[in-house]
Amino acid sequence: MMTFGLVGWSGSGKTTLLTRILPELIGRGYSVSTMKHTHHRFDIDRPGKDSHEHRVAGATQVLITSSSRWALLTENRDDVEPEINDLIARMDPVDLVLIEGFKSYPHAKLEVYRPSVGKPNLAKDDDTIVAVATDEEVDVNGLPVLDLNDVPAIADFIERFCGLSPAVTAESGR
Repeated sequence: MMTFGLVGWSGSGKTTLLTRILPELIGRGYSVSTMKHTHHRFDIDRPGKDSHEHRVAGATQVLITSSSRWALLTENRDDVEPEINDLIARMDPVDLVLIEGFKSYPHAKLEVYRPSVGKPNLAKDDDTIVAVATDEEVDVNGLPVLDLNDVPAIADFIERFCGLSPAVTAESGR
């Protein structure tokens, strides 16, 4: 599976861009999954729900299922967070996995950069960033600079960079 990341500082618009790129790529015939990294603790179940009670009681994994979706919750407990490749290996095969976050992991990334956020440009110190999407004119070590609001152009870049081809996708049966 091809992987491609979106990174940037909090408030730069990574999630907004990712949710706009997804339907664009899917509309072009690709199967796409996403992975989101956060530095914060999170829960997808809540107190009072059976799945939460299972987890709190000590279950290592809790699988929640219904006719519309399923989710597998795995508690790290005192273990270290799994490596990104181990997590990707657990995902169903698709044409592309878009990864939001994992700034320090050495996969190819697009930086979402808004100078108005007041944070430094990541691409200047990270050679795994292959392009920058921004809402202002910037020069970043000669990298391609894309208009943050031009979703089709950003999707075109990702498609070319990852070597995706609708014909290949159709042949693979997806």
